[in-house]
Amino acid sequence: MRCVIARYPFELTKSGVLASMQGVTPELITGESVTIGRRRYPVKQVGEVITRQDRRDFTSSEVTRAMIRLGFTCHAHHPEAVPAAASTPLQTASELLGRPEPLDL
Repeated sequence: MRCVIARYPFELTKSGVLASMQGVTPELITGESVTIGRRRYPVKQVGEVITRQDRRDFTSSEVTRAMIRLGFTCHAHHPEAVPAAASTPLQTASELLGRPEPLDL
C-alpha cells in the first residue's frame, strides 16, 4: 500500500511492518498506540522504525491512518483515570454509622 508520511511516499505492507517491528521492545505508551502482533507500541515509535525518520518529522495521525489501512488495531490515548477524592475522617465515620454528614456552616 502506498502512503505518504512526512511528505515522503512509502510502500508499506502488513508483513513488512510485522517484520520491521519484530524484536523491537515497546516503549512506554503516553499517547496513541497500535497493536502489532501481541505487543502494543506507541504510534510514533512504529513510525520511526518503519520510515527511518525522526519522530518529530511526522504526526501520529499520519502513522495511525497508515496502520488502520494495513489492518492493524489502533488505540486512542486515554488519560489515566483520575482518583476519587479521599474521604475525611468525619465523612468516613458518617458513612460507617449511616448518618448524613454534618453541614459545613
